[in-house]
Amino acid sequence: MRVAILHSRVRVEERLLVEACEARGMRAELVDVREAVFDLHDGSRWVEYDAVLERSVSQAAGLAAVTVLEGYGVRVVNTSGVIRTCGDKLATSVALVRAGVPTPRTRLAVSEVAALRAVEANGYPAVLKPAVGSWGRLLARVQDRDAAEAVIEHKATLGGPQHSVFYVQEHVEKPGRDLRVFVAGEDVFAGIVRGSEHWITNTARGGRAERLEVTKEIAEISRRAARAVGGGVLAIDLLEHPSRGLLVSEVNHTMEFRNSIGPTGVDIPGRIVEWAVHEAGAVTAGAGA
Repeated sequence: MRVAILHSRVRVEERLLVEACEARGMRAELVDVREAVFDLHDGSRWVEYDAVLERSVSQAAGLAAVTVLEGYGVRVVNTSGVIRTCGDKLATSVALVRAGVPTPRTRLAVSEVAALRAVEANGYPAVLKPAVGSWGRLLARVQDRDAAEAVIEHKATLGGPQHSVFYVQEHVEKPGRDLRVFVAGEDVFAGIVRGSEHWITNTARGGRAERLEVTKEIAEISRRAARAVGGGVLAIDLLEHPSRGLLVSEVNHTMEFRNSIGPTGVDIPGRIVEWAVHEAGAVTAGAGA
């Protein structure tokens, strides 16, 4: 069986996925999307792969490549629909709300005046996020009107797609941590607690990862969130609201997992590969291990 791992930068995760494939008797190839040329009329170069894992750091590049690969009939994890939804926090929020999945109260505005009204309607403190972004970058927690006016003005002055839409979310007073749960299809197979003294708990920003005991409640809300965005191999970020319980904050489609393998004791790259194989309809040695 042949598997392509589409990337724009080879991180630890991509190397672990190659090793997981090889351990299961598969041939894995790292393919740099920046060097690839996709002939829309001839997919012979790509249909030789039984499955493609999309792992590009660039969402735009990954989405474009997956859209073409799906046109060839190649099985890609994750799909273009999932990438579009998860790569846009607004689209994710809309999908979660439509599916009735508990999520922080979120408001949208496309002008400075409306953005300030959205913040004040949510109440202070409030969180402003870029609709597209990762690693906890460009998040701002505003405590009062003066801070909100300053952040909104800065975003409007900077301009560009990341700052032209004001995505305003309720600030959840979480207990110094949040939860990340890994899902493949309906299988909730691992979870971590990300703790930090800072309100942003991403491990990329210094958050500490510990093993999470995945309860029935955590598993159920994670499955619901995964279904809402289209399913696949995903990481669901959960917040613990003091009165409303678990809320889904974000859903990630090309998550990093290097810092989660040790604390959970789970072969995360192996589980990803096995699910991709299952979805491709192939049977390989060790796929049930």
